[in-house]
Amino acid sequence: MQRIDSQQAPPPVGPYPHARRFGPWLILSGVGPRQAGQSSIPGVTRDSAGQIITEDIEAQCHAVFANVRHILEAAGARWEQLADITVFLTHMQRDFATFNAIYREYFPDPASQPCRTTVEVNALPTPIAIELKCIAWLGEA
Repeated sequence: MQRIDSQQAPPPVGPYPHARRFGPWLILSGVGPRQAGQSSIPGVTRDSAGQIITEDIEAQCHAVFANVRHILEAAGARWEQLADITVFLTHMQRDFATFNAIYREYFPDPASQPCRTTVEVNALPTPIAIELKCIAWLGEA
């Protein structure tokens, strides 16, 4: 069992690694859209009281995919090795169609798309609209 952390991805918001390798499997912890070295969330605008006034799901989707890629690269893995993705959205009705359109940009070939489950959640640990949980197959250990 090997711990994987990426300097390119934001640090986890709790006491856990970005990922762990178990033989030929790479299991990523939940990955959100925050960016390394920044406290702001892509696509989020706040008022003077700190309340969210706008939330751009497109910006968050692109940022979360970039973070997944950073973690895969830190493990020596490739995008094409993703086997399963669980998507957590805080606004399914509003964001599902947009997420699907962006997802197709990152996985254009139906023959190599990973398995996927999408669920709506009431909240995530930080004020984000999306989080991904990924599993990649790295081949023989």
